[in-house]
Amino acid sequence: MEEFDSHSAREAISGIAVTTPLHRSSGLSASAGVDVRLKLENLQVTGSFKVRGAATRMLALTEAEREKGVITCSSGNHGRAVAFVAEKLGIPATICLPEWVDPVKLDAMRRHGAETVLHGKTYDEAEVRSFEIEEERGLTYVHPFDDPHVISGQGTIALEILEQCPSLGTVVVPLSGGGLIAGITIALKQHDPSIRVVGVSAARARVMHESLLAGRPIEFPEEETIASALSGGIGLDNRYSFRIVRDMVDERLLVEEEELREAMTWAAREEKLVVEGGGAVGIAALLTGRVKSAKGDVVVVVSGGNVAPDLFAKVLSD
Repeated sequence: MEEFDSHSAREAISGIAVTTPLHRSSGLSASAGVDVRLKLENLQVTGSFKVRGAATRMLALTEAEREKGVITCSSGNHGRAVAFVAEKLGIPATICLPEWVDPVKLDAMRRHGAETVLHGKTYDEAEVRSFEIEEERGLTYVHPFDDPHVISGQGTIALEILEQCPSLGTVVVPLSGGGLIAGITIALKQHDPSIRVVGVSAARARVMHESLLAGRPIEFPEEETIASALSGGIGLDNRYSFRIVRDMVDERLLVEEEELREAMTWAAREEKLVVEGGGAVGIAALLTGRVKSAKGDVVVVVSGGNVAPDLFAKVLSD
């Protein structure tokens, strides 16, 4: 897959994204019967992995594209990453978001100087508006997941994991639009095809899961979920991520809302970590024993920690 190059992406974004820690979880290791480590992307500079892909894509812009500006649609973390990188590179950024976007993520985008457009009750409605603005203003679109640059950027996580855990056997990765797991899977399989990749979706944000069952990208009703970072469609014209997930990911799992809340609470109490709902899906899969086919040492990608304080407090108190 020549269009995907995480090694070049890693070099390009080295001044923007940071190498995140790999933390051994004694609790998860004991329950799983194998060594389990957490890849802490919740400690990334914008609080999630998304900055890797956003930076990779925006660093590839031409001077003319930089001057005119970029646009994207986001449920929160991708928009925050685009805003952060845009401020760093001096690029005007416009971000379309559904009306229910997490206020913590929205405030961060505005602090970084991005124009924010709240539109629609669903991610898909906000996305339609973003395409309209792209056309109206002639801006460059920074896709959240279905773009070779973005996928390559997310794959830099895999390169770090390979260095941090030479005995790696299984990686458990959040699955939504598929950019994260696509990048990680390509990089891992190029290194060692026997490494097992498990994708975990929230049951209320499972459009990729349902699309894979249908054999093609489909639309699926959005539901309210604590894993809001995983909400939204995958695009009926999906060109990259659907195919990669279908052909290369070894296993796919679903976790329920209450299991996500329990995983967030467990991470806070046992590991002293702030993890948002979308970032906790892998932990939930381990805690509930759903990852049954793990081989070798297991790494769980904790993809983000951007959660509103009041929501986090409510989860911990329930």
